[in-house]
Amino acid sequence: MTESKVDILLHPVRMRILQSLVSENLTVQQMKERLPDIPQATLYRHLNKLFEAGVIFVVQEQQVRGTVEKLYSITPKEADITNDEIRSYSKEQYMELFMKYMANLLGEYERYVSQDSVDFEKDGVSLRQATMYLSDAEFSEFINELRAVYAKVLQNKPSAERRKRIVANMIIPEAGEKE
Repeated sequence: MTESKVDILLHPVRMRILQSLVSENLTVQQMKERLPDIPQATLYRHLNKLFEAGVIFVVQEQQVRGTVEKLYSITPKEADITNDEIRSYSKEQYMELFMKYMANLLGEYERYVSQDSVDFEKDGVSLRQATMYLSDAEFSEFINELRAVYAKVLQNKPSAERRKRIVANMIIPEAGEKE
């Protein structure tokens, strides 16, 4: 059975690989440094799956000590799940999609709290839920402003003074008919 694009993208290891490629192109060695808990064979297996699906591509190849080192990049259009791709989903499939998303967040949170020292305030950990009442126009403006805020920082490259932070959004409208 062929995996759907949604299944390919929402696999926990593949999602972490994609997140590492959001701001820059990386070699396998650089990914390994950023994702040290993923065994190298597992990393290669999931990279190949993403490459075969067209979600990532090789930007450059160079000879390094008798082997070919590849520089990988994300294919932005292929790394998104569109409404058309999930429009015909059943309730069970939507719930499965949500559970995969939540499992990925749970994995990130578990890696954080499993450290020797955890300081929510110093580390900037935030768990929030807010209810907003917005017209369609206000909601559209809010989303556009949010996208602009993300766009401003998503291209930041790792550095000694920058710490990787996972920021997750969920927008769930109230159930029921629109008035």
